[in-house]
Amino acid sequence: MATLDIPDLAGKAVLVTGASTGIGAALARAYASQRCRVALHYNASRAPAATVAESIRDDGGEVFLVQGDFSIAADVERVVEESAKHFGRLDGLVNNAGGMLGRVAYADQDEAQYDAVMDLNARSVLTASRKAIPWLKRQGGFIINTTSIAARNGAGGGAGLYGSSKAFVSNVTRGMAKELIGFGIRVNAVAPGTILTPFHERYSSAEQIKAMVATIPQGRAGTAEDCVGAYLFLSSDLLSGYIIGQVIEVNGGQLMP
Repeated sequence: MATLDIPDLAGKAVLVTGASTGIGAALARAYASQRCRVALHYNASRAPAATVAESIRDDGGEVFLVQGDFSIAADVERVVEESAKHFGRLDGLVNNAGGMLGRVAYADQDEAQYDAVMDLNARSVLTASRKAIPWLKRQGGFIINTTSIAARNGAGGGAGLYGSSKAFVSNVTRGMAKELIGFGIRVNAVAPGTILTPFHERYSSAEQIKAMVATIPQGRAGTAEDCVGAYLFLSSDLLSGYIIGQVIEVNGGQLMP
């Protein structure tokens, strides 16, 4: 992505949550390559986050590392505030932090599992966005939410609650887009399909991944880098200034809604 120049992104301060590995790490590098000032959020994966930050600095980019547990609302609020205050502004928020937190069938999930999944995947998007909005209102900007193919297909193999939390995110995207466009804040989302990241390494067996790939017309699972272009496109007023409340599906044709 470094060879692609999107001039209206240069100098913008962008917070990418969940950016130590996978799609978030690829996004942090991509925004930095567009000369954005990047706030890179991580939770437990400090070493990988530091590695990403070092690679950005080695390429001449500006990055601010910030830690927080996004299942805790106070941490979410602090991460947004520290990031915005560090740069003195905030032009973009990418709500990418999330996780499946285990494969649990609906018949077996309990209240604690519900709270854990919904706090991390759903509530954190609301909390981070709420804290970012006053900063974004100052000059306009964007919010991009990471949802999932599971938001549309119901998921499976014990991932149903995760899929439902992402369906919440998809609909929040639409409602938030209507409320915020009047302030010059564009809200959209990206829905990755089967992307080979630590997410699937943690929660999916080789057999499960093989079965998922068999349903993809393009014939392969995606990579984190396959997702980057959709986020950069949605970040740029030059490229997508009249696009709000949309969910871009990045899945190799696995789902065509």
